[in-house]
Amino acid sequence: MNMFASVPMKVIGPVAIRGLEVNDEVIVPLATYETPLWATTNRGAKVSRQAGGILATIIDERMTRSIVLQADTAQTCLEVINALEERREELKSLVSSSSRFAKLLDINHQVAGNLLFIRFEFLTGDASGHNMVTQAADNLMTWILQNYQQLKHVSVSGNYCVDKKVSAVNGILGRGKYVVTEMVIPREVCRATLKTEPEKIAELNIKKNLIGSILAGGLRTANAHFANMLLGFYLATGQDAANIVEGSQGLVHTEMRGDDLYFSVTVPNIIVGTVGNGKDLPFVQENMALMGCDVHGEPGQNARRLAIICAATVMCGELSLMAAQTNHGELMRAHIAMERR
Repeated sequence: MNMFASVPMKVIGPVAIRGLEVNDEVIVPLATYETPLWATTNRGAKVSRQAGGILATIIDERMTRSIVLQADTAQTCLEVINALEERREELKSLVSSSSRFAKLLDINHQVAGNLLFIRFEFLTGDASGHNMVTQAADNLMTWILQNYQQLKHVSVSGNYCVDKKVSAVNGILGRGKYVVTEMVIPREVCRATLKTEPEKIAELNIKKNLIGSILAGGLRTANAHFANMLLGFYLATGQDAANIVEGSQGLVHTEMRGDDLYFSVTVPNIIVGTVGNGKDLPFVQENMALMGCDVHGEPGQNARRLAIICAATVMCGELSLMAAQTNHGELMRAHIAMERR
């Protein structure tokens, strides 16, 4: 018997986005129990329209799976690594022959004692790619074990991927879509819509997001609440919501540009897809169509558009909360007004 948990959902926006891949004003659905999230993200969306749009750039994309194998010695691990480096094209051909969309981009490795961790990185078309990369990694592992019988199977996932866990490696080597969003916000917009001064937001970013995160031991992360917007977006679009763990490891950078505020959000691990498990639900299909992410084209185009919209939505919510926190008492007043009955 199928059962469903109901999560309230509303749309915000439109969010104004510009760049090489998306130049559009987009209505965005968010599913959340946190009522103020809609209002605060919507305020950021209003700023995006007033400030000429959010410039969004995809820096990189790849999905990963790491296998772990065992040898008798580290020297054997190294010999296999060197051999595999010489046979990269064979590995790429193996992946392409077994999948229409998976393409092997790169291979990284780590040796710990007699354990060999191999991190495969793939393109996965319009799918987020969890199952696709696991299948490809499984096929690659079978081939490696057949060709290098001095190795033994340990696991198809060795935690060097890294899937749904906080890590440094995802930020360094990449997992998902690496998106940077930027906006220059005039002082008059800060005053009229955000009810603050640009200098206050820039200063708060240093004291709260940067210094506060350092004191807390944050790992490759310095932001106020990326996870809130990511979760709302992921639930509304049928994504694997647990990927907000690595997705929320991102940075806010601000600076004054004359009289205006430069505000940027870097989200290096956005893991989203427009096809695959969960995408056949009627409300998900409606939301994809609403955002223009259901148009057939080159493999990967819809997922890239979705990732850009996701990152822009994260920026809208982050900017609005940061502005609110520059004013004593504003955050709690908003929560009381919207959540207390």
